[in-house]
Amino acid sequence: MTENTEIRVRFAPSPTGYLHLGGLRTALFNYLYARSLGGKFVLRIEDTDRSRFVEGAWENLLEVFGWLGIDFDEGPHLGGVFAPYIQSQRLEIYRRCADELLASGKAYRCFCTAERLDEMRKVQTAAGDNPMYDRRCRKIPPASAEKRAQSEAYVIRLAMPDTGIISFNDGVRGNVEFEAAAVDDQVLVKSDGFPTYHLANVIDDHLMQISEVIRGEEWLTSTPKHIHLYDVFGWTAPKFYHLPLLLNQDRSKLSKRQGDVAVEDYRAKGYLPDALINYSALLGWHPADDREFLSRSEIIERFSLDRINKAGAVFDIDKLNWLNRQHLNLLNSDDFLLKAHDYLPTGMEFASENGQKLLIWLREGIDKFSDIPARLKPLHWDWQGELDSEAEAMIKTPAAKTLYMTLLKYQETLSHWDTEVFKEMMKNAGKDAGVKGKELWMSVRAAVSGSIHGPEMALLVERMGKDRFFEFVRKALEY
Repeated sequence: MTENTEIRVRFAPSPTGYLHLGGLRTALFNYLYARSLGGKFVLRIEDTDRSRFVEGAWENLLEVFGWLGIDFDEGPHLGGVFAPYIQSQRLEIYRRCADELLASGKAYRCFCTAERLDEMRKVQTAAGDNPMYDRRCRKIPPASAEKRAQSEAYVIRLAMPDTGIISFNDGVRGNVEFEAAAVDDQVLVKSDGFPTYHLANVIDDHLMQISEVIRGEEWLTSTPKHIHLYDVFGWTAPKFYHLPLLLNQDRSKLSKRQGDVAVEDYRAKGYLPDALINYSALLGWHPADDREFLSRSEIIERFSLDRINKAGAVFDIDKLNWLNRQHLNLLNSDDFLLKAHDYLPTGMEFASENGQKLLIWLREGIDKFSDIPARLKPLHWDWQGELDSEAEAMIKTPAAKTLYMTLLKYQETLSHWDTEVFKEMMKNAGKDAGVKGKELWMSVRAAVSGSIHGPEMALLVERMGKDRFFEFVRKALEY
């Protein structure tokens, strides 16, 4: 840990697109750690790789953080609120530090062309060696390098030690060691003058007095470079925690090829922010009591870095759905209806009292709001009575056939149609056909909705209308 005793952590994404679930998990663990101990959570945008910069990406990140309810504690003011630190606005700081490393001989200018580097790596790979820079330009006298820099393009590389061990204590993995000679002479400043992630990251973590660096496992192999940078600057390194990888069900690294990985994808599907926070917290961490369904305040109260797992965390969509269902059940009716209306099929409105009741009934059968259209498919004009396997089996029973024949006799006798008329008709038809209980209601539900599960039948068929109801009963009988 640095000499600073205050807990200070940061989330430092590159603005290269949408917020990935892995990025959310990293941001969340930093946020939870700061909130659990009364520390500070800093947001820093690391945009020095201009080739990958996506316009509007960090503004979108702030909007997503707002939706998730993740706030941060300091930064330049923008419209009365904190804005993130932006590395591309801090270039002079990095340049001064790079010049300091050049002057001390801890870094050097490299003039190798991209073509030479490609050829070098091909030869190394063919020989079975680990591709890394051969340190050719490290032999150029500083005065000669400075003169060449007036007319030649160059990068600035970190001069790693030729011998020895670089070790550090990782908060998740314990003592980690790297042979210094096997660590590449990392580029610190690119030919366009922009610093790389490695230089700007270390400088900013020091200047912002970051006490713990909590980041993904993919950065573990970069840590010896960062440790060496702290050493050559004469700074104390923070404590490092490298979070386990997020994995698909087949234990491959979580990727777009096997499903949605962007937070926006889950937002669009109608997952609740608290459910996504709850689930993301469990990706590599678990509370002492092993509870899974937790409110945000309960997660903050229980969170500790010493309960982070070493093993990769498997993304389980079924568990996310289960957790979202639990959080859905906590919504009061007004909040549920407000959110549900955003997912109604085009042209459908449920402003009436029974319409509102029907939507509330839907809550029992959905995992997320985007499930609503499928639950309402019997009400859509182009639904033609398609059946799932359970409904198909139900309508083929002798009892169902008898019931359908009995129900059709009522079609011409009913001058009015509402929930009470429907319930009375079902009661009488059940008696006439000798069918009752679940068999009675499931037979009708299967016929008019294509499933044996769903919202209250009386509300559904009132909305459906008399003619459409009997149309599907007749189709079921013909089937």
